[in-house]
Amino acid sequence: MSNLDDPSLDLETRLNGQTGRIAWHELQRYYARGVVREVAKGLDLIAVGGAIIDNNKAQVEARIEGGQLSVPEDNRALEWHERDADLWALVIAPWVLVQES
Repeated sequence: MSNLDDPSLDLETRLNGQTGRIAWHELQRYYARGVVREVAKGLDLIAVGGAIIDNNKAQVEARIEGGQLSVPEDNRALEWHERDADLWALVIAPWVLVQES
């Protein structure tokens, strides 16, 4: 059973257990599929993921409109590729949320 499926844990704990660091080279195929979303530095990656899971439309839309949750630009992906950046990642199907630390 994955942490996301364990009913004895609260959502924040479950999401925290699903979050990890990953090299950009391992994420490129998801970027190519259009499912990577960048969470701005300073935001709580877990809280953003929780808002998506909870279908908190107002909060998610505010993050998108404020540029805090976005599709990474091609030049951003190229920068990550060139330095093989390590990013924090959290899968909230169908999205892969990423954030630089």
